[in-house]
Amino acid sequence: MISVGPLALALERLFAALGIIVFMAAANWIARRHGKDSDKAAWRALLVGLIAARLGFVAENWSAFALEPLSILYVWQGGFSPLIGLLAAAISLVLSLRRSPARLPMGAAFAGSAAAALTATALFLASAQLPLPQGLVLHSLAGEASALDDRKGKPFVINLWASWCPPCRREMPMLIEEAARSPVPILLANQGEDAAKVRTWLDGQRLTSTHILLDRDQSTAAAIGSAGLPATLFIDSKGVIRSAHVGEISRAALLAGLRELD
Repeated sequence: MISVGPLALALERLFAALGIIVFMAAANWIARRHGKDSDKAAWRALLVGLIAARLGFVAENWSAFALEPLSILYVWQGGFSPLIGLLAAAISLVLSLRRSPARLPMGAAFAGSAAAALTATALFLASAQLPLPQGLVLHSLAGEASALDDRKGKPFVINLWASWCPPCRREMPMLIEEAARSPVPILLANQGEDAAKVRTWLDGQRLTSTHILLDRDQSTAAAIGSAGLPATLFIDSKGVIRSAHVGEISRAALLAGLRELD
């Protein structure tokens, strides 16, 4: 991920955005030479692709969305199926330009930008799968130490949060609910606040959970280089961070990440 002050942006999302920008710029250039139909077809393909990618993710994770149907609209939480979106966009492009002289250059622009974005994402995700740093210790609200090194051998999830963080507050009830029933441990590691402040906030929200832990010196966030909250890390049985979700996480994205750890 990259950080700009308090802003943290997952690089895979940046690669997707750059791929779209490159394709749309190429479509604009082609439209000036082959007519405006190319530009219109590009915008139509983009819209169709985004909708299809979102609906594909919803279909794959319907059990989670069925509990909160309105969350289908919460696209800022992430949750898209890239391959489904690309396939739908390609079909839209072919149908729109089947009789246009721009179909070959537009096809090349689409294939090139998609391939570049997918390759960059794959390389980034492969490089991002690093071992969780050793020596990290969290504490319960009662002050009991919990060494993350002791959890090696089984997968687990760590969510980094703080009571002053609006998206953290929004996702916390769902995280506590899923942590209570998940066979994979979900650790809710508060960053930098003391037990009294965390208890006060939880009581005010009528929340309680044995999965709430304290990271008093924010060592976990520092160890993984995260400058933004919330952040959710999915760690496999070998202690490797398989994926990280920066920003508010949906129930569907959480459950999808848990499935990938099995």
